[in-house]
Amino acid sequence: MAICNLDLPTQVTGVSLGSPEQLAGELALHVAGALRSAIESHGVASLVVSGGRSPIAFFERLSAQALDWSRVAVSLADERWVPVGHADSNEGLVRRHLLRGPAAKARFIGLYHSAASLDEAARLADAALAELPQPIDVLVLGMGEDGHTASLFPRSPGLDAALSHACTQRCVPMQAPSVPRQRLSMPLPLLAGARLTLLAVQGQAKLDTLAVALAGEDVAAMPIRAFLRQPLEIYWCP
Repeated sequence: MAICNLDLPTQVTGVSLGSPEQLAGELALHVAGALRSAIESHGVASLVVSGGRSPIAFFERLSAQALDWSRVAVSLADERWVPVGHADSNEGLVRRHLLRGPAAKARFIGLYHSAASLDEAARLADAALAELPQPIDVLVLGMGEDGHTASLFPRSPGLDAALSHACTQRCVPMQAPSVPRQRLSMPLPLLAGARLTLLAVQGQAKLDTLAVALAGEDVAAMPIRAFLRQPLEIYWCP
């Protein structure tokens, strides 16, 4: 169903849930089913998720799903360039809330590497991501109130290269407007190639952002627009 009567493009579908708990549960069921199908189809599955606080309940629900986690490779759409033990680390978040119980058998491919510079860290992450089965089977994105997704921030240095379909890197250095500013992100070509792309949106403020994104065309101003132009399933709750 369309979410709150938004005028969604034909390639975009929306599912409205009553609460964050319902969203987490339904999203976990859908992702687990898609991962099972991928394993049945080609023996392995790749899952790329986003960080932040919003996905915690989803991670915990997904970790309890029954599937052959030993055949699943998990990675991140983006990462803050901080050590894994840092409170802002997306990898730390995933390890605490997703890679536990049965899901601890999954293979995790992180983006963070200790290096002399952010550029060098991005090169190390790029090499590590060669081990991620591609195209990505399931991609779960989030969205900020400024219209960013992954670490593709509006008007950020390096954004044009990260959004270019000519970009061949699997990980690029990015700069965020908030601390920690140094980020690592998968670029648009890698993300957009996912077999299934899901977007989780919580709260009226982000729904308002989504409405603005749908009404415009400038991808550099709101990078989420790049994903609204391709098949996408949106899960939303108040």
